[in-house]
Amino acid sequence: MILTGIGAAADAESSAPSVQDKLRFLSDVSAYAYHPASVSVVETHMSYVFLAGGRVYKLKKPVRYPFLDFSTIRAREHNCREEARLNDRLAAGVYLGVVPLTFDEAQGLAIGGDAPPVDWLVVMRRLPQEYMMDRLIRDGRLTEAQIDAISEKLSKFYRSVESSSITAKDYSARFFSEQEKNRDILMRRNFALDHGRIPILLDLLDATLTTNRSLLERRVHDGAVIEGHGDLRPEHICLCEPVAIFDCLEFNKELRQVDPFDELAFLGVECAQLGAGELGQILIDKCGRLLGEKPPRQLIALYSASRAMLRARLSVAHLLDPTPRQPEKWEPLANRYIDLAQRALGVKPLNL
Repeated sequence: MILTGIGAAADAESSAPSVQDKLRFLSDVSAYAYHPASVSVVETHMSYVFLAGGRVYKLKKPVRYPFLDFSTIRAREHNCREEARLNDRLAAGVYLGVVPLTFDEAQGLAIGGDAPPVDWLVVMRRLPQEYMMDRLIRDGRLTEAQIDAISEKLSKFYRSVESSSITAKDYSARFFSEQEKNRDILMRRNFALDHGRIPILLDLLDATLTTNRSLLERRVHDGAVIEGHGDLRPEHICLCEPVAIFDCLEFNKELRQVDPFDELAFLGVECAQLGAGELGQILIDKCGRLLGEKPPRQLIALYSASRAMLRARLSVAHLLDPTPRQPEKWEPLANRYIDLAQRALGVKPLNL
């Protein structure tokens, strides 16, 4: 049973099943009425994802961060519904709706049961892994026709959405605010990063932002900033028919207020991190032609450097969690993003 309306959800979670109870239940094939052959579980920073046959169920973690709040049932329900609504824009037919995870003493936990909800699940159609953009890049199988299909899908979307109401001042200020956070995290000596070049690159990015502040603000004045996807990465693009671009950033509307070429620069950074260094510019050029725009090179360089430095920060920030997942992963990944920020800023390798 897929629900469409927001129902009352008790926030008194003290008597509800624990997160571990929910994980055990949702990991069992008997939890699903259609009896999948197996259930695989993937943990992300904010969710548990259950791959159950031809469907995917996502359970949001009861967490609170400065940029999101999933700490109550009501908040998680709202964000589940926002995820389904927003992703329908670029992945129509993939998000099947939102279903309650219910519980009573007699029947226990159930998906879509008649008892009171103790949590909420986003339900998706499972997409073919072999057509994910990151897999295609790694395998060297991404074709020109597929690149064209991505460009056409994104350009049509960017043409269809209204301009953001964000002010030019607030838009440019966000880049400087993110830089302050970058500096706070990346300058910490307890991370195994290249502390010789990091302050140099941070200073250079600060200077580049200051020099190009008017260029950023002009994008707002020109109506170029829209409510976009917000997390445009290769692992969120499936080259099935039609192309599905999913897993948008649903929990923070402010962070979805983007310049399309900022999103495309971000996608380019992520493609470069996978070894496809030229793909970002190809996508920018193709989308630019379809949108009738040719963004200045310095704007793309600024967006790329900002995104790469942000990703470096977010990578090592995982290590600030009490029990980080895959702790060995994050510092090497952050260093690769720092390499990409350096390249975007046009700095030759530093001999320090």
